[in-house]
Amino acid sequence: MRRITRTLVTAAMVAAVVAGTAGWASGTAQEPVTGPPAGTAEWRAAGLPDPELMDPAAVARFFAGLGPQERRRLVQAHPTVVGNLDGAPLDLRYAANARTSPETYPGARVLAHDARGRGQTVLVYGDLAKAERIAVLVPGSDVDAGRMDSLTRKATALRTATGGRTAVVAWAGYTTPLGVGLDAASGELAEAGAERLARFADGLRAAGVRPEPSVFCHSYGSVVCGIAAHRLKAKDLVVFGSPGMRAENVAGLRTTARVWAAKDPTDWIDRVPNVAVAGYGHGTDPTTPEFGARAVPARDAKGHDGYFAPGTSSLRAFAAIAEGDVR
Repeated sequence: MRRITRTLVTAAMVAAVVAGTAGWASGTAQEPVTGPPAGTAEWRAAGLPDPELMDPAAVARFFAGLGPQERRRLVQAHPTVVGNLDGAPLDLRYAANARTSPETYPGARVLAHDARGRGQTVLVYGDLAKAERIAVLVPGSDVDAGRMDSLTRKATALRTATGGRTAVVAWAGYTTPLGVGLDAASGELAEAGAERLARFADGLRAAGVRPEPSVFCHSYGSVVCGIAAHRLKAKDLVVFGSPGMRAENVAGLRTTARVWAAKDPTDWIDRVPNVAVAGYGHGTDPTTPEFGARAVPARDAKGHDGYFAPGTSSLRAFAAIAEGDVR
C-alpha cells in the first residue's frame, strides 16, 4: 500500500510539473550530506575537540580561548573543518574557505564550502559583523556548489533592492533534490537540510552576529524552512513558489517569526497537488487564506523562478521585509 501511495503521489507531482512547464522533469535519488565537516578525523587525531560533541556556542568558546597564532595554525592545518564549523569566527571561516573553495564568486565571500556529494556552498554579500539587517536565501531543487547562478542572482538582486544596507547570505548548505521525483515529493532531504539550517543560524549568533535574519525560502527550500521553523531564530520566514511547509497552518510551524507567502499566477507550482500522504507531499499551500501567512504581492513575477526579477512587486516587498519597513 505504501509503495502504491508513493507512486501515485510522485506520478501526480511529475505530471503536474510536466503540464506546467511543457517539458520533462526527472528526479535522481540523493543521499543527504550530514555529520561533521570533512577532515574531522585528522582534527580529532590532533587532539582537538570533537565537532560532533560541540554545539555552535561551544565552538565559539573553543576559539575564544585560542590566541591569534593558534587560530592561524588551525586555518592552515585544518581548513575544511574551520571553514565549516558553525560558531567559529567569521574571519577564520572566510580565510579557511579561501584556501579550499575552487570557485570565485564576484562580490561574495565564502562562509562555508563542503566538497562532499554534489558540494555545498554558503556565500555572503556584505558585512555580517556590522550589518543591521540580514537576509538568508534558502534555495530549492537543482542548486549545489557547481550550480549557484540562480541563487546568486537572487542574492545580489535583494542586496541591490535594499540599497546595499542588508547583508545577504546565499545558503546552499544542504543536499537539494535533482529534478522532480521521490526526493522532491518526500521530506528526507528537507529534514537533513533543516538541521543544517538551524545550526547555521545558531552559529551566526554564536559568532557575534546579532540581528535575527529574515529567511527567504524558495520552492523545496520552503519545506526545509517549514521543518526548521520551530528551531530557527528568525525575524521573518518568507516562502515563495512553495509546494507546502509540512504544516497545516502558521500555528503548526511553532515559530515566533512573521510568516509571509508569495505565488505568482504563472508559477507551475500551483499545479502540484497540496497533499501529505504516507510521508509524501508537503501539505497546505502557504498562500491560501486558511494557512494564515501574510500575503506578498507577486502578480507581475513570471514563472517559478521570477520572484527576484528587477522591478517586480515581489522583489520590492522582499526588500521591505528584509529592511523591516513593513509590519
